[in-house]
Amino acid sequence: MIRTILIDDESLARDIVKHYLNDFPDIEVVAECSDGFEGIKSITQHQPDFIFLDIQMPKINGFEMLELVENPPAVIFTTAFDEYAIKAFEVNAIDYLLKPIEKNRFDQAVQKIASKLSGPDAVTTQELLDSAAMSPAQHNRVVVKNNGVIKIIAVADIHYLEADDDYVKLSTTEGIFHKNKTMSFFERTLDPAQFIRIHRSYIINLAQVTRIELKEKDSYIVLLKSDIWLPVSKTGYVKLKAALGM
Repeated sequence: MIRTILIDDESLARDIVKHYLNDFPDIEVVAECSDGFEGIKSITQHQPDFIFLDIQMPKINGFEMLELVENPPAVIFTTAFDEYAIKAFEVNAIDYLLKPIEKNRFDQAVQKIASKLSGPDAVTTQELLDSAAMSPAQHNRVVVKNNGVIKIIAVADIHYLEADDDYVKLSTTEGIFHKNKTMSFFERTLDPAQFIRIHRSYIINLAQVTRIELKEKDSYIVLLKSDIWLPVSKTGYVKLKAALGM
């Protein structure tokens, strides 16, 4: 038996998927969720083989929910999302269904996802997240989990980011948080007009810069409004000067 979870804030959309699944007796719906918070709990509890997931939901969206799930399952998206994200789905061999969902298209998606739960063409949800993160819709906030509590951080509230082993430490207006991503990921996805990588271990919010000083020959440091001094590499100094129009 293949186990799935339906995660969508529209009860009618969930009902349609359940109705269509009547033609697939080998697929069992083990839970239904109306938002991403419920989705995270249900995935952790039931460990489904794949999920049906809406993207545009209240509180946190589908992408943000997947980022907070350890070892996220394969996904069939049920959504009306932008063209960029659809291309990301196609590149990473994860299917999507545009609402209103047509029965023939639904059948194709279910047959496809079943064949990709194992074997050399197994679904790579993490690759999808990395691609989808390049969409402008994903650039305004960062969602983290702190001691089991989900926190939504506005990008403008981030002072700087620091490499911290397998995580990135976010220093924000409300304190320190950690995200299981890489510095390269944030360098690619954050607005380059707002955030500059000044060192292999640091990315700063330009709005936080108050002073740049020469520490020693060809070595600089930058002072942020939070009264934190950070090192600036040679390459970082060139980028920082250009960004500040120096």
